[in-house]
Amino acid sequence: MRHATLLELAERDGIRLPEQLVSQWPPPLSAADEKGWFRFQRLYDVARSVLRTPDDVYRLVREAAEDDVAEGGRWLEIQVDPSGYAARFGGITAFTDLVLDAVAVASRETGLGIAVVIAANRTRHPLDARTLARLAAQYAGRGVVGFGLSNDERRGSTREFAPAFAIAERAGLRLVPHGGELRGPEHVAVCLDALHADRLGHGVRSAEDPAVLERVAEAGIALEVCPTSNVALGVYSSLAEVPVPTLLEGGATIALGADDPLLFGSRLLGQYAAVRAAHDLGDETLAELARMSVRASSAPPSVQAEILTDIDAWLREPVPAR
Repeated sequence: MRHATLLELAERDGIRLPEQLVSQWPPPLSAADEKGWFRFQRLYDVARSVLRTPDDVYRLVREAAEDDVAEGGRWLEIQVDPSGYAARFGGITAFTDLVLDAVAVASRETGLGIAVVIAANRTRHPLDARTLARLAAQYAGRGVVGFGLSNDERRGSTREFAPAFAIAERAGLRLVPHGGELRGPEHVAVCLDALHADRLGHGVRSAEDPAVLERVAEAGIALEVCPTSNVALGVYSSLAEVPVPTLLEGGATIALGADDPLLFGSRLLGQYAAVRAAHDLGDETLAELARMSVRASSAPPSVQAEILTDIDAWLREPVPAR
């Protein structure tokens, strides 16, 4: 969500925003402990609360697409938990229909390929996750490409969500839980063993255990690495500490992500710039990061081929004279 949109919608409905979301943008965050995560989650929930009408959802998705296109984005996968909006929008099925229609309209208007990942909330009961998995399965091949598990990975038991992921797996959906950010490499292994993850939200702490990193690399598990949010949430104290070089040297597939631009203040292009600067990466490495993100996506093969061709063309471009 754009910051300006957040302020406009809140003013329209008389919603009082926390000062951190008004005067300080991006807001100061630190979720290295439980209280820190609570602060982050509170701001996230306040931001979600300004979505009151179907037009708000259409606007949110359209603006997200416009902003990606402006930065050169070609494919966008949006993760959403329909249960968080069900009460206001007529239930989880009605809200999913709304999001998928908004995605279709935004894609048509901007030319950006867009798909949806339905995610369960690990702070809710695992039976709720099964309901969402069945919902995602119903829309497999109709705009929904994956099933995830979000929120504080230190909460609840990941293994209890295995039945939900089994439902999604049978439907042929990409399995994309969060793991390996707030908890260490041992939780990455749990996500692989219990949930059969084939892409991990974050997974960055795989770098702390050579055996786990080797397993991730050999299985081709893509890691959605979001450096700016890792620092903002206190996982690392600086961008230089985010172990992108270690992950690359270990053979991991990395898909750079922006996580939540509203709360972390950086979109995808900013992540590439930050990683380049923090680790002194050359053009070839940056291009390979881009290629890996394309291959890890659910974009159709023809779209992937077009993007990969354009990445190669960018790499061949002469460097402007200084």
